[in-house]
Amino acid sequence: MAALNSIACRKPIVKSQSFLDFSPILPSTRLSHKTSSNLLKLNPKNRRNWVIQSVTEDKELALKKNSHSHEHKKLLFPNGSKTLEASSSEVGGGHGDDGDGHDDVEKLSSRAINASIVLGFGTLAVSKLLTIDHDYWHGWTLYEVLRYVPEHNWIAYEQALKANPVIAKMAISGIVYSIGDWIAQCYEGKPLFDFDRTRMFRSGLVGFTLHGSLSHHYYQFCEALFPFNDWWVVPAKVIFDQTVWAAIWNSIYYVVLGFLRFESSANIYKELKATFWPMLTAGWKLWPFAHVITYGVIPVEQRLLWVDCVELIWVTILSTYSNEKSEARITEPMMDADSNSLNNPPEE
Repeated sequence: MAALNSIACRKPIVKSQSFLDFSPILPSTRLSHKTSSNLLKLNPKNRRNWVIQSVTEDKELALKKNSHSHEHKKLLFPNGSKTLEASSSEVGGGHGDDGDGHDDVEKLSSRAINASIVLGFGTLAVSKLLTIDHDYWHGWTLYEVLRYVPEHNWIAYEQALKANPVIAKMAISGIVYSIGDWIAQCYEGKPLFDFDRTRMFRSGLVGFTLHGSLSHHYYQFCEALFPFNDWWVVPAKVIFDQTVWAAIWNSIYYVVLGFLRFESSANIYKELKATFWPMLTAGWKLWPFAHVITYGVIPVEQRLLWVDCVELIWVTILSTYSNEKSEARITEPMMDADSNSLNNPPEE
């Protein structure tokens, strides 16, 4: 007992800061009753070193335990909670799947409507063309029916021109401009039945209300402006057509389409200014050759039909230019906003 009291009263042990600081941790497995007998057998110096070593080891174990608990928390809660993050991603994925499913349903319904429009109008047009002589089919063979279909449809068209030339030309221009815009959308990469109905309707409306009627009066005016039969008349008409009339019509087409898209006057003017000269010069690659036939061979009343056949190519170019400029104008602010957000991240 005297030896134990002398050990307890030694200053290095009593005043040891590490021993006092970690005295609550001393009841560890290393200081259990199994080792108490060994402690009595050691000399004072070895016992003191053994106690200090035990305290140091307990301190290291406590630090390791705390670090493992922190790592466990970090694994479980990297951004609030790993479980929460997984569950939120699963929930988000579920919502994404629902959104994708909803988009797929909308696309399928839109394609079904487009297919119904195309097949419906196509069937109606073909049936009207093929049944032009249905009142006289009695006793006719299939060969006779098909033989007289082109001739009798042409006769019906000429009769419509005589009865109401402006309405007939408006109808033809409306159909041609609608089909031309559809071809333009397919040329841009859209599937056959995945076209924009609103865009096609706008183009057809411009063709029906403006191109047919204005072209009818323009060709009458052009004949009155050049009432000659000399060799230079055809080149003069072509030059006049591809400078004055082309500039007027291209401007009308862009302006009216812009208003139908509910764009502002400033944006319409900007697009027209950017595309006016490129479109005018692009027309010079096609129309001078076509108009040599228009003004040199085709009669006045039949010119619009010939021009509308060539317009299928030209409207494709016109519609592509117009909608590319409009889409570029819409996407530019979005791209600028994205770049600004990347360059200037929000402060936390």
